[in-house]
Amino acid sequence: MMANNVLTDGKYRLRAPEPEDLDVLFNMENDSSIWMVSGNAVPYSRYQIKKYIQQSQHDFYTDRQIRFMIVREKDNVVLGSVDLTDIDPYNGRAEVGIALLSEYRGQGIASSALKIVLGYAKSVLHLRQLFCLVPADNDTSVKLFASSGFCESGRLQQWLVHEENYSDVLILQKIF
Repeated sequence: MMANNVLTDGKYRLRAPEPEDLDVLFNMENDSSIWMVSGNAVPYSRYQIKKYIQQSQHDFYTDRQIRFMIVREKDNVVLGSVDLTDIDPYNGRAEVGIALLSEYRGQGIASSALKIVLGYAKSVLHLRQLFCLVPADNDTSVKLFASSGFCESGRLQQWLVHEENYSDVLILQKIF
């Protein structure tokens, strides 16, 4: 990471959502293929997403969450988002989640974004740990988080349902 800005690695950067991100967020939030892991089962309207962008304080004490857009430095193309949710400043922890637009998956972007947000969570927010809930059969996500130092700390059995089948979820933690 560049010393003068913890939200970039020189190739990708994280930034707050802007009004022009409306279409990207609309498409991501309404991608039913990721609803199982996002905990969402209802589509969002453009109006709801626009309100979220306008009304977010982008203050983790107030909102208890921070959403970052993942942007490619060379051309400012938005590739996806990284979220810190369920932020608990008192206990120094937050849940982390990453979503990429389908055309940018499998290119190492999530790994870079995760490293950036880990540095931010540790050095700026002074969090003690990040955690995530990953479907046990999602080998790609398990590998992503494991390669960034997350360790399995538990398993929630039959936690997620998809087409009437239940699957387990791994609890992964990264303690700084």
